[in-house]
Amino acid sequence: MKEDFVEDYEPTKADSYRKKVVLDGEEVQIDILDTAGQEDYAAIRDNYFRSGEGFLCVFSITEDDSFQATQEFREQILRVKNDEHIPFLLVGNKADLTERRKVSEEEAKNRAGQWGVPYVETSAKTRANVDKVFFDLMREIRSRKLEDNKNTNGKGKDPGKRKKPKCCIL
Repeated sequence: MKEDFVEDYEPTKADSYRKKVVLDGEEVQIDILDTAGQEDYAAIRDNYFRSGEGFLCVFSITEDDSFQATQEFREQILRVKNDEHIPFLLVGNKADLTERRKVSEEEAKNRAGQWGVPYVETSAKTRANVDKVFFDLMREIRSRKLEDNKNTNGKGKDPGKRKKPKCCIL
């Protein structure tokens, strides 16, 4: 969020951020809820899932346990959202630590393929693909909203009262 990598980062239980960004020439506000995967906060996480319009499921390529946990998170999200086609990306972080890799790119791509979602590797330290995953997800959210609006023929929407687009990313 702050484009600053903290070497001795201490993960939080849950955190939220709000930021305005320009997506394809249009200013959008994004709300990012970091659920940090803490089991103690499962009830709160369900509320986050309910309000989320799109999801980045991030694991460390250096920890197989975090990769295995993505399966359960995906199932929880689908259960809460009751929607198999929710905008979703599987993200392998710490791509700068290839010598410590425990999860192969092939294994991660296979899981993403089974889920029918994109897979991207990032590095918070070098910022490789960090913006990409957020912008890719925001584009998926926007596309989904346009599709939903087209399917309802725009009913219930007054085009003269256009609100600033927002994305809620978990």
